[in-house]
Amino acid sequence: MNKNSNTKSSNDSQKSKITLISLHGLIRGDNPELGRDSDTGGQVIYVLELARELAKHPDVREVELLTRQIVDDKVSSDYAQLEEQIAENAKIVRIPFGPKKYLRKELLWPYIEVFTDQTLSYFKRSGLPDIIHGHYADAGLAGAHLARLLHIPYIFTGHSLGRVKQERLLAKGSTAESIEKKYNISTRIEAEEVALETATMVVTSTSQEVEEQYKLYEQYDPSRMEVIPPGVDLTNFSPTANSSVDSVRTKVGRFLSDLEKPVILTIARLDERKNLETLVRVFGQSQRLREVANLVVVLGTRKKLADLTKPERRIFDNVLSLIDDYDLYGSIAYPKTLAPGEVSEFYRLAASTQGVFVNPALTEPFGLTLLEAAGTGLPIVATNDGGPRDIIENCQNGLLIDPLDEEDIEHALLRILTDSEQWEEFSKQGIAGAHKHYSWSNHADRYLRDLKDILKYSEKPVLASSFPKRRLPTFDRLIITDLDNTLTGDEEAVREFTKIIEENDKIGFGIATGRTLTNALELIHKLKLPMPDVLDTSVGTALHYGEDQIEDRSWRRQIDFNWKPDEIRKVLEDVPGLSLQSAENQSDFKISYEIDTTLAPKAAEIRKILRQAKLRANLIFSLGMYLDVIPVRGGSGNTLRHLLYKWGFAPEQVLVAGDSGNDEGMLKGRTLGVVVGNHSPELNKLKKLPRIYFAKAEHAHGIIEGIQYYNFLDHIKIPNDDLE
Repeated sequence: MNKNSNTKSSNDSQKSKITLISLHGLIRGDNPELGRDSDTGGQVIYVLELARELAKHPDVREVELLTRQIVDDKVSSDYAQLEEQIAENAKIVRIPFGPKKYLRKELLWPYIEVFTDQTLSYFKRSGLPDIIHGHYADAGLAGAHLARLLHIPYIFTGHSLGRVKQERLLAKGSTAESIEKKYNISTRIEAEEVALETATMVVTSTSQEVEEQYKLYEQYDPSRMEVIPPGVDLTNFSPTANSSVDSVRTKVGRFLSDLEKPVILTIARLDERKNLETLVRVFGQSQRLREVANLVVVLGTRKKLADLTKPERRIFDNVLSLIDDYDLYGSIAYPKTLAPGEVSEFYRLAASTQGVFVNPALTEPFGLTLLEAAGTGLPIVATNDGGPRDIIENCQNGLLIDPLDEEDIEHALLRILTDSEQWEEFSKQGIAGAHKHYSWSNHADRYLRDLKDILKYSEKPVLASSFPKRRLPTFDRLIITDLDNTLTGDEEAVREFTKIIEENDKIGFGIATGRTLTNALELIHKLKLPMPDVLDTSVGTALHYGEDQIEDRSWRRQIDFNWKPDEIRKVLEDVPGLSLQSAENQSDFKISYEIDTTLAPKAAEIRKILRQAKLRANLIFSLGMYLDVIPVRGGSGNTLRHLLYKWGFAPEQVLVAGDSGNDEGMLKGRTLGVVVGNHSPELNKLKKLPRIYFAKAEHAHGIIEGIQYYNFLDHIKIPNDDLE
């Protein structure tokens, strides 16, 4: 429970604190700017409404929605506020990480570890949640990191999935290379795999997601997946709510020559997945559709075309070209702006003309706009995929179409537009079905029912306990370095480094190494190093303190989660190119192999082998020749963050140094990283990240260069913290 729960009533302390994480897009409580860009869409509404509805429940103490703080003149100052109350017991908390300016989601990946560190600091101040729920791949990865480290149950919702997107784009003719370059798709897919591996429950919107989309993943486990359809705000999206449609009628009236015709309405972002060009082409090619209806395409708000991204501008230009090719002037409207309160008005305008709402997206995980249309009594035509299947099955308020079959789209639209009895039936059934199946209160009740079961069988998080006074000496900063090839390799440099440690009492000294504790101590004595204050050994699976090597029992208690070493050895024993290292390099929570790269499969394939065997583990590759298999909660990055959280060190006061892949986890994030000059090529990918300095000097001289770079012995400076 929350560490502050002892200051509350016993009844209040039994209630749950829920942390939702949604990192990308523009999120605010009042007037969310839906459709402003491709990242600010249905997911924003989903997390806001979920937070508000959960906060109403008597079993919930508090809901916090963590997102990214944005300080950028190009967007509202609302997104710079650190906290925003959105309902009683519910708030948005904006965590600063990465550049201050607004970034599209594909550019956030390098800063996920920074978010993790910043959130740990926030939790240290505000208390731990009882559950963490990550939304989409980016927050899915961040939430998984936090859940693994803090031993807190984890829920994941994908919203849309990378493997599905990859398949669709390949089917349309895109190359694997272009997809990777544009979307960082392999990073996204691996993030989703980690989120699925970590999650106690995966919340999906439809059965099709479970049966067809998540099935593409190595971590597919339908027993952990729950279909809980999201809701819709039925007070706003109803036939009579705020019944005036004058403002939107005026907007479309600027485009249309006959306002009495039924309206074919679509509301979508400028995203190639939305298939907007196909819809306009169908309308343009069909003389009958143009005779009986107008087409209204609502694309969010655009101030200037120059502000659109290149993909958005390309789609918009294509739409304009189609309008001109088919001479659709007077028959199609594409309003320049969309105020938040106008969304429901567009649905009611279309319904008042006995029109139809169409969603021709290539893929649709759920389709919130379809529910909004149903609530207002507007029949729907939607892609035969994901959410639309379930919505139309439950509501019986429209027709499914193949989004790539233009004739199918035309026939479905005409059937609804030209059959008034069918229109009335679909309208009434949509309203009734939305109220029966898609209220937020129903969603929250099912969510909390499952959450109650999860918490019933979950242990108290190790770091939620209070700890005795710090066992570490009273120093105000800490240097943690790898041993082999980072600290070792130059005897003169080792002596210089040792002198620095001995002459600065305020500096703590730590070792992080892949060696076992026994092997590490032997080398420390041989090098005549001071006895470390912190010993992180066996690739971040064992943690000890001081001259007496006092074990951190709280770390050991959480490290063995889902650890099955015998099964891992058995599964990997027949993999070509892998051979177990000698017994002295093995430990309780580390299985170490040497790799023959001419025979062994690639890293991704080895991960796949373990995942297909339903075995959870972290794989650490280093120097192009070693593989360490450790528990999912292990690794130098997690060990370091456990240490900082437990004993209250600020990351800015900790300098870490390494040379190879098994040091990557501790180098990334808010600590001050130093990569020595003799580093292995696998660390080159970190060169563009903040707070990671690549020294020219090698071995311990490289560490000393890093100490000087950060002015670590005096008033610390962080020259590489400017991300703009």
